[in-house]
Amino acid sequence: MPIRPLAFANALAITTAILAILLLALRLFAPRFFIFVFNAQFFGADVAMLLPDQIQVATLIAEFVAFVGGAWGFGLVGALLYNRFVKAR
Repeated sequence: MPIRPLAFANALAITTAILAILLLALRLFAPRFFIFVFNAQFFGADVAMLLPDQIQVATLIAEFVAFVGGAWGFGLVGALLYNRFVKAR
C-alpha cells in the first residue's frame, strides 16, 4: 500500500513543530525539567551546559523553520522512496 507523500510530509512537519513548541515551553517555564529531559536524550551526559543562557528570538525562529522544513522534506522524500521501493517488489 503506497503512502501519500504530501500527507506524510505534513504529518511529520506538524509533529516536529508540536515537539519543538513543547520543548521551548519547557525551557521557558520549567527550565530544570527541560534540562533533565534534554540530558536524558544523551544518556545523562550534561550537554545542556552547552546551550546558551539567553534565548535569542531570531535564532529560535530560524531553527524552528529549519526543523519543520527539514522534517517536511525528509517526510516527502521518505514517502516517495518508500512508494518506489514498494512498486519494485
